[in-house]
Amino acid sequence: MTQVAPKELHDDERRLAELGYKQDLQRAWSGFSNFAISFTIISVLAGCFTTYGQAWNNGGPIAISWGWPIICGLILLVAFSMAELVSAYPTAGGIYYWASTLGGPRWGWFTGWLNWVGLIGVVASVDYGCAQFLNATLSLYSLNLGFANFGDSAHVLSETFFLFAVILTLHALINIFSSPLVALFNNISVFWHVAGVAAIVLILAFVPDTHQSVDFVFTDRINNSGFGGGMFWFYVLPLGFLLTMYTQTGYDASAHISEETKGAAKAAAQGVWRSVFWSGVGGWIVLLAITFAATDVAGINKGAGSSLAVFSTALTPGWDKMVVLIATIGQLFCGMACVTSCSRMTYAFSRDRAMPGWRLWTRLNHHRVPAYAVVFSCVCALLMTAPALAGDANGAPYAFFAVVSICVIGLYIAYVMPVFLRWRKGDDFEPGPWTLGAKYRWINPAAIIWVAICVIIFCLPFTPAAVPWRDEFDIKYLNYAPVTVGGLLLIVGVWWAVRAKHTFKGPVRTVEFDEAAGVVER
Repeated sequence: MTQVAPKELHDDERRLAELGYKQDLQRAWSGFSNFAISFTIISVLAGCFTTYGQAWNNGGPIAISWGWPIICGLILLVAFSMAELVSAYPTAGGIYYWASTLGGPRWGWFTGWLNWVGLIGVVASVDYGCAQFLNATLSLYSLNLGFANFGDSAHVLSETFFLFAVILTLHALINIFSSPLVALFNNISVFWHVAGVAAIVLILAFVPDTHQSVDFVFTDRINNSGFGGGMFWFYVLPLGFLLTMYTQTGYDASAHISEETKGAAKAAAQGVWRSVFWSGVGGWIVLLAITFAATDVAGINKGAGSSLAVFSTALTPGWDKMVVLIATIGQLFCGMACVTSCSRMTYAFSRDRAMPGWRLWTRLNHHRVPAYAVVFSCVCALLMTAPALAGDANGAPYAFFAVVSICVIGLYIAYVMPVFLRWRKGDDFEPGPWTLGAKYRWINPAAIIWVAICVIIFCLPFTPAAVPWRDEFDIKYLNYAPVTVGGLLLIVGVWWAVRAKHTFKGPVRTVEFDEAAGVVER
């Protein structure tokens, strides 16, 4: 056994030791870097751009202009609740550790697996969306590599999937070989997102000859879902909320990086809620700019309501290229940060013996990075997105929106499970330096109710062709998010009942700490 005297410990190391872990990961991230990774993963240049069509087709302008700020306000309730928890428990396990500590091993088991599958969905959806934008960028330049011709649309799905695999590989390599480099890139990413959003807003404001009216942007409705108009308010419009809920995910990254952050008990908590708030402000500005530029409604509808269709119909080719390029680079930053967050959660969950092959996923390379966990995360994301190789006659990968739903459902259920446990604990909960005080009494339940509503919404079919009892049903349109998440819960539930409840005891303490003895490794 190894013993370290109390005076030799930094405050962060001391708190980590109190929670049961030795400082293995390199604590090289500043508070700004911690904020930056969540801000980068939320990425208004990713979520707002890749799922713009979901809101356009399911609600239209009102789903964007009104839906975004209202739903961001509700999401902030979740973020505030999580911020209080990360302040109390600043560990790489984040959500899973909170649930285990507050509710016991069973809560931690299910929360961890939901968080993990949600983070795999984040990596998959962000990098696939990035591949779509990169494909669009290369097509604007008519690039022909011989084995892949981006100048035509003959093999758009296979070429997009090829780019998706390349991007995943790039992000894996960056993450494996340098944690400080990832932190640096995340800091640069904040600048890129702020400057990039400002540039795009200015381009959309001054380059187009005409703009939509205020009346159109704030009152117009569009229903391209295929469902009847009588279903608009209670079914179609809520489907459009996926734009906001998907964009505002991944901010648990600030928790997963807390063991690598200086002053984590405050910095990680602030990183959670500040990333949501500032992304909400920036996202609304850029979404309004896109919607005001959406003058060719027929052309945009023909382009599946995507932001790419808005740019191509509103801008000249040169400006179109610039906007798409800015967004693509921002999405590359975003995907890199997603891999970081997912790999750290994989590492932390494996450290507590929860995942098969845990010895491999917890192995650190000489850069003190869980390299195998990085590779495993990327391979799982690739496999999850494989159904996107099939699309309809127009080359639309409907599986992409199912992956987006998996991300939202898995992550948000995992987000609110420890929030519920904290609410149930009441005033007996011991907060960290960042606390909600008595406000938890209404913020926690409001967050839980909102997430429950969203989970129901995003399990629903996005198109009539995805409804099994309708004549036009086609399985390739199926929203397989509830099947995937439900299947995962069934598997881990049976696993828990048969074996894990006897072997899984929650967080595995690797050190003990007290004021007199210091840190004693087990």
